[in-house]
Amino acid sequence: MALAGAVVVVDQLTKLWAVSALAGRASVAVVGELIQLRLTYNAGAAFSFAERFTWVLTLITAAAVVTISIVAARARSRAWMVSLGLILGGAATHLLDRMFREPGPARGHVVDFIDYFGFFVGNVADISLVVGAGLAVLLQLRGVSLSGAAEPASGAQPPTPTPRRQAEGSDGGVA
Repeated sequence: MALAGAVVVVDQLTKLWAVSALAGRASVAVVGELIQLRLTYNAGAAFSFAERFTWVLTLITAAAVVTISIVAARARSRAWMVSLGLILGGAATHLLDRMFREPGPARGHVVDFIDYFGFFVGNVADISLVVGAGLAVLLQLRGVSLSGAAEPASGAQPPTPTPRRQAEGSDGGVA
């Protein structure tokens, strides 16, 4: 998937830039204090969850990359391809960080540098994951299948054909 590859390239290039330009610096305001650039290394998942279990996160991420790749290969809907490409790209680039960054394989820390309101520090892969997941939810709510065909909403029954009525007084033929 080209989109997943593009996400990986853009994410890794922005991380290389962040490491070289932001290391040892104070936060750089982009939009006042709302959005700042601040280099951090995250051993855990979102909000530093499970920092002590980086190797488990690596296994989960690897399984997710394989699963998403299989599902994406079956997709025929362009919208689902975009959604899965964004999710796959974000997951794959986080897997690369976990495998090849310090402190070592399956324990690597993800480079984060976009500080949102002092509440969360993320990266391009995180943006890709959130947008891709949001699109997946929207597609699911709209009943769009991986093949691109609309599916009936949950609980809805497909329409049943109505039989043609026979004319009154006829001998069974259709009028």
